[in-house]
Amino acid sequence: MRRGEPWGEQVQSPDFLRVAPTDRDAREWVVAQRETGRALQAVGLGGGDMARTLGGGTPGRFPGVVMTAPIDVLRVEADGRTTWAVAHVVARRSWWRGDVWLAMNAQFLGDYDIAPRSHPNDGKVDVIHVHPDMPVRARRQARRRARTGTHLPHPQLHSTQSATASATFRQPLVLWVDGVRWGTAASITVTCEPDALTIYA
Repeated sequence: MRRGEPWGEQVQSPDFLRVAPTDRDAREWVVAQRETGRALQAVGLGGGDMARTLGGGTPGRFPGVVMTAPIDVLRVEADGRTTWAVAHVVARRSWWRGDVWLAMNAQFLGDYDIAPRSHPNDGKVDVIHVHPDMPVRARRQARRRARTGTHLPHPQLHSTQSATASATFRQPLVLWVDGVRWGTAASITVTCEPDALTIYA
C-alpha cells in the first residue's frame, strides 16, 4: 500500500469466519499458526485497537457486509525469544519515568491516538520513544494531547517509521504485546511482515 492508493474493499464476510473480539485474540490466532509453520488464515476483527484503526470493531457486523484488506504483522524478537503482534508492542516500566518505547502497527492504543501517521499496510513499524529524561509534567501534557494525536512533534518524543526497528534500554523493561504482558527484555527488534494477514472488519 502507498499513500493515495485505494486499499481494501467491501465484501460479504465469509461463512465460518473466525472473529477475534480483541487485539489479544487476533494475536493468539497469528501466533498459533506462525509457531506451527502454517500460512496465516483470515480473521475478522470484532474489536480492539486494530479494528478501530480500520473503522470496524463491532462484533454484530459479522456476518454481513464488511471491509477486507491485507495488513502487516509485527515479528517481535527480544532477548532470544520470538513472538508476533497485530496492533502494537509497548516496552516500559512506568508511563511516568524512564524509557517508554512503542512499536505501532495500529494507530490507536486504547483511548489514545498514539501513531497518527501509522497505516497497518505500509510495510513499516511506527516507533515512538519517550526519552527517559522527559519530566513527569511534560509526560502528562503529552498524554492529554495524545487523545487527539497532537502530541507529535515533541523534542522528547522521538518518532520514526522503518521496516525494522531496534532498541536497547538502560535496564530491562516489561514488554506488552497487543495488551498482554510478555516478560522483560533489555533489547528488542520489531520487524514488519508486509501483507501477512487478511482481515475483515
